[in-house]
Amino acid sequence: MNRRVVITGIGAVTPVGNNADSFWCSIKEGKCGIDKIKAFDATDFKVKLAAEVKDFTPEDFIDKREANRMDRFSQFAIVAADEAIKDSKLDLESIDKNRFGVIVGSGIGGIGTIEKQDEKLITKGPGRVSPMTIPMIIANMASGNLAIRYGAKGICTTIVTACASANNSIGESFRNIKFGYSDVMISGGSEAGITPLSLAGFASMKAVTKSEDPKRASIPFDKDRSGFVMGEGSGIVILEELEHALKRGAKIYAEIVGYGATCDAYHITSPAPNGEGGARAMKLAMEEDNVRPEDISYINAHGTSTAYNDSFETQAIKTVLGEYAYKVPVSSTKSMTGHLLGAGGAVEAIICAKAIEEGFIPPTIGYKEADPECDLDYVPNEGRNAEVNYVLSNSLGFGGHNATLLFKKYK
Repeated sequence: MNRRVVITGIGAVTPVGNNADSFWCSIKEGKCGIDKIKAFDATDFKVKLAAEVKDFTPEDFIDKREANRMDRFSQFAIVAADEAIKDSKLDLESIDKNRFGVIVGSGIGGIGTIEKQDEKLITKGPGRVSPMTIPMIIANMASGNLAIRYGAKGICTTIVTACASANNSIGESFRNIKFGYSDVMISGGSEAGITPLSLAGFASMKAVTKSEDPKRASIPFDKDRSGFVMGEGSGIVILEELEHALKRGAKIYAEIVGYGATCDAYHITSPAPNGEGGARAMKLAMEEDNVRPEDISYINAHGTSTAYNDSFETQAIKTVLGEYAYKVPVSSTKSMTGHLLGAGGAVEAIICAKAIEEGFIPPTIGYKEADPECDLDYVPNEGRNAEVNYVLSNSLGFGGHNATLLFKKYK
């Protein structure tokens, strides 16, 4: 069985917009979502900036009692999924719930709840730790809450592959439909990791930038890049088998036609030399639909603004596309959103779908100083109108995880 899979709904909660429309408008305009950290007092931290979700009040979308029983990462997922379900116009009463599944990833789950409850344990004793602690912190609870909310009785699981979590989740959902196990999937990622412990941990390993200029903090492929900027939020897509979607007259944003997943098997944090693992993932995604280098219209890069990632990803793109790599626009929208960790690939999947739908290639903002090791077309500072037919989207995670999705204009 080899069925076609399309995107019929999108929903987003991001540092540059709390719904898919405002998010996409901000991306097109090159809006920067990075600012001084407001979630906690960062006075003693060397890292001062993050890309936080703004003006988010969960009670505006979720019953207050229910919201209080969820970590922030689950709240984000609920709000994004509600939007995606409404956007898809799915009639949840008429679909086969046994063939309706959920795969939503998260890199670090409910770390905010862990920190709050640990403080209670230390200051007030074990009896004051909330009985909801475990259900709030475990990473599968975004998927679990969504399945309960919508009655999805098919596969319900969570993929935790660090910053590749969302791409792996969408890729496995794609395969689940393609090979006949499901008809509809809720998929994507959610993350709420801008917390003192999380930030301190990333800072100690020198992965995040110490820049205090929001416009020069997340600067992928720029010679002066010095680390990523932590972001938070959620992206959710509704994936549907093509005939199932056509039968109900659904709007189709784009088709997913390829997925590559590999491991570097090299180092816990550093990509493999020359980006060979990422190159294999890209190649596998392209081979799934027999796509040639000259077919690729745009690449949404992992592009974290770290020294190794950006140079090795550039090398990986050259390995896969050869000389044609110099003709393909490559941009990192993390220049605007920061790095949403386990949710990064999900909001970037929405960007890819909208880029195909509207014929627009988003920019890499903040780009000033060219790096000889990063010599491709990074769409500096301003987006472009262009025919967009095939899009590759890369996500690479600590532990050597590489996941690439291949999107296609639906015809």
